[in-house]
Amino acid sequence: MSFGKRMQTRREELGLSQLALAKRLGVSQSTIGNYEAGISFPKEEILLRLFDCLETDPNALFRDSFRGGGEVLSASERRMLDQYRGLSPKGRETVRSVVGALCDYRDELEASRGGQEPRLIPLYRSPAAAGYAAPVFGEDFDTIPVTDDVPQAAEFAVRIQGDSMAPYIPDGAVVYVNRDPLAAGDVGIFCVDGEMFCKQYYKDPAGAVYLFSLNRARADADILLMPGGGRGLVCMGRVMIHALPLPGRE
Repeated sequence: MSFGKRMQTRREELGLSQLALAKRLGVSQSTIGNYEAGISFPKEEILLRLFDCLETDPNALFRDSFRGGGEVLSASERRMLDQYRGLSPKGRETVRSVVGALCDYRDELEASRGGQEPRLIPLYRSPAAAGYAAPVFGEDFDTIPVTDDVPQAAEFAVRIQGDSMAPYIPDGAVVYVNRDPLAAGDVGIFCVDGEMFCKQYYKDPAGAVYLFSLNRARADADILLMPGGGRGLVCMGRVMIHALPLPGRE
């Protein structure tokens, strides 16, 4: 079970709503939804208050989170960790030296930026708003700063409506999106025949495209596009969320 799922379970055991917990932590309700969906992770100072609000200790929320179950580490991260563990002591020391140097460079770069204002990205109020070619400022989206709790590579954000992607992306949650190419199993924001959707992507060897609902109780909302079917499909971007298994391939 992931950190976010344990957090949600403990919150519900205490009878707390997302809004009530958000008020105690001094964050927005959508931020709580993102924590529980695994889209973002609490900063240290919020994490410490979270343990107090949930009347629990860190082990209760982090237990089993890093045992290779795929709920916290992505497939590529697990692969890198396995490769690191297979190195000789000298090889491991080399990796640590390189990582240390890169972190020092990152810290120096951030320090050189000084008091620069954080980058702003649009937060669309619905997937439909994200599909507009020229949305009206202040009507279809707001701007949000790319701070520590927002993925640095995010190019825009979308507030999701409906339960077809629950529990990974609950109704009202904010997802962060970039323009990276999609791979099988990725979640994206799609325009299908002029309508906007947040779905999980898969393309089979025959060229058929499947857009899955993560909530399999809402499989009725899946979309299938056959090659040569004449339907329009445009991917607006990839949702920045941990890799998830495709239906029937867990």
